[in-house]
This record gives sequence, structure tokens and C-alpha cells, in this order.
Amino acid sequence: MEWGDFKIEDVLDWQPQKEIDPLKLKELTDETEMIYPFYGQATTNNGIISYNQLTKTVLNNEKGKPTILIHSNNQNIIYLETPFYLKDGHGATSVLQSEKLNKTNQMFIIGAIERVIKTKYSYNNKATKIELKNSIINLPIKNGKIDYEFMESFIAELEAQRIAELEAQRIAELEAFLLASGLKDYYLTKEEQKVLEDFENGKLNWKEFNIGNLFDIESYKKRFDANKVIISETGKPYVVRTSLNNGIRGFINEDEEYLNDGNTISFGQDTATMFYQEQPYFTGDKIKIVKSKDKKFNKLNAQFFIATMTKSFSSFSWGSSSYNIKIIGNQQIQLPIHNNKPNYEIMETFITAIQKLVIKDVVLYADRKIETTKNVVSK
Repeated sequence: MEWGDFKIEDVLDWQPQKEIDPLKLKELTDETEMIYPFYGQATTNNGIISYNQLTKTVLNNEKGKPTILIHSNNQNIIYLETPFYLKDGHGATSVLQSEKLNKTNQMFIIGAIERVIKTKYSYNNKATKIELKNSIINLPIKNGKIDYEFMESFIAELEAQRIAELEAQRIAELEAFLLASGLKDYYLTKEEQKVLEDFENGKLNWKEFNIGNLFDIESYKKRFDANKVIISETGKPYVVRTSLNNGIRGFINEDEEYLNDGNTISFGQDTATMFYQEQPYFTGDKIKIVKSKDKKFNKLNAQFFIATMTKSFSSFSWGSSSYNIKIIGNQQIQLPIHNNKPNYEIMETFITAIQKLVIKDVVLYADRKIETTKNVVSK
């Protein structure tokens, strides 16, 4: 590849700046109004700091030419934030344009400009417009002219490679998760097939039980106010009445004396939302701890209990009342039985069968993508 040195002003036309005071922009009164991005001294979100309704008298780049934004002030001093590519340029401070500029080759050109800014200037040594215009950038050439075609193909190749790498990483993470969770194999065992067939054909024996006969319904050891706790990425789970993320709002670090037992079901009194909690946890307001009286209770059959309990409470209207210990304990649920007792083994087999059926499409998708990604990355 041949390279050539070019002044920035020979590659891009520097357009006159229109001063725009963001405080004087008309606020939106209707979502249907025409709005434009306002570009300011930002290093994220492609330089956009807000969206406003602007009149055409203050639009930079009114015709929407391909543009690179460079921040500057009234004294023509260039700020050293990252240049950005604009599709329209409305509200921008200083814009550099070229008819040959597009969303692909602009990445190459912006990279060349950034190298100049970071090499020659600093926070205490800012460039003027004239200095930056006369700065030299290094670009690929063909027959003595700037090779825009090469820049586009180079950026496109980098993007394709990056996408392949990201996809490979995500597929690897998915594969690791499936293996760790025991869901990699989606083939049903004979026992799982039989349980599903018996369920479909009504051959399972069922019986109604009061929840209170199978579980102890306990109050939390201490209520931790959601407005006062400090949520962090480490600590013990903090369970509240949300229906998301297994009821866990985050993690908190509090006195572990007030941890509720793991291997239990958390029950939101106002929402009737239930989740299996494997680890000890803290709670917010109106959470009951549903603790099994049987040592056979575990993470697998807990999913069956939660499903049948959720069905039993399905007539409950959210927010109409709050379930107390007595009401929860007297609620009846249906369970498969053996010798007139809950059949924990059947429940576990049923859940593993359902998990495999649910995960089958994901596993097949992962297998296809893994094979495709390997072929792409190896080329």
C-alpha cells in the first residue's frame, strides 16, 4: 500500500461556524415536531448532548452533507475531544465536509485526524483552526490520489473481523453456560419421556395439599429499606417484590445475622411473585420465606412447586390485597403423589424434561453458530 501526506484542508472543507446557544433553543412541545440532534463538547453518543427543535437559520450543514464534527469555541480554539461523523450536522459547532466522505471511510479519516491531535496537541496546548487545517495526515493513495476505495474495504474488513470475534466470544459464553447448567444435552431420557407421556395422558396421580402442611411460612429476620440500602456488585442477594431477575434487586453488605435461609422460596405478599433462592439472602418489605419441611426439597423440584403455587394464586389481582402467613399456608396446591405423599422424584424428572424441551432450540442455534463462527474465524 502506498501512502501520501495531505493537509487536512486539502481533504476536507472547513465550513463557517454558526453560533448556537443551547439555552435559547425552543423546547419541544409536541412529539411530532421536527427535532434535530444538538452536538456539543461530548466524547460519547457520537457527540450528541440533546435533541431540540431548531430553526433553519441556525442549522449547520442544512443540506445534510456527510460531515466530521470538530469542537471549537468562539476564539477558534480546537478542543481535543474525539471527532465524530454526522449524518446531518445540525447544531454542530465546526464541521468538515467532503462529497467523497461516507460513514465507512470517515472512520479511517477520523483515525488519521485523531493521531495528529494526540501527537501534536494537549489540554494545555490546544490547536487553532488554522493550525489544524495545516496539519498533515497520512492517507493511502493510488496513482497519486487518495484511495477512498481502499479505506472503505479496510474498515469493512476490520468491522467483519470484530463482529466475528464478538460472536465467537458470545457463543463461547453461551456454550460454557449450557455446560455449567447441565443443559447442553437436550435428548430426553426414557424416564423423562414417560413422565411427559403420563402427564399428557392423565396417568399421573394427583392430590391437593395445603401449602402450610408442606412448608413453614416465615417472616424475614429483618426488613432492609430499599431507599436506605447501598446496592453493590458484591455481597448477599437483596430480594424484593420485583418480578425480574429472580426477585433480586442487587447485592448488599449487611449483618449476616439477618440473612434468611437459602434453599427456600421467596414470596412477595403484594404481588404473589415467587422465586427459588439457592443462597441465603436479605429481604425488603412484605417478603415471606417459604421453607420446606422435607429434606428432599431442592432447586429442581422447587420449580415444580413454584409453578403449581403460581397457578393456585393466579386468580389474585395484583395490589388488591396482601397475603399473610395464614392465607398463604391455607392455599391449596396440586402435586403428583406416590403412596399418598408428594412424589419429589417425578417432579424433578418432569422439570428436567421441560428444561430440555425449552433449551433445545437454543442448543441447536448455538451449535450452528459455533460451527459457522469457527469457519469464519479460521479464514
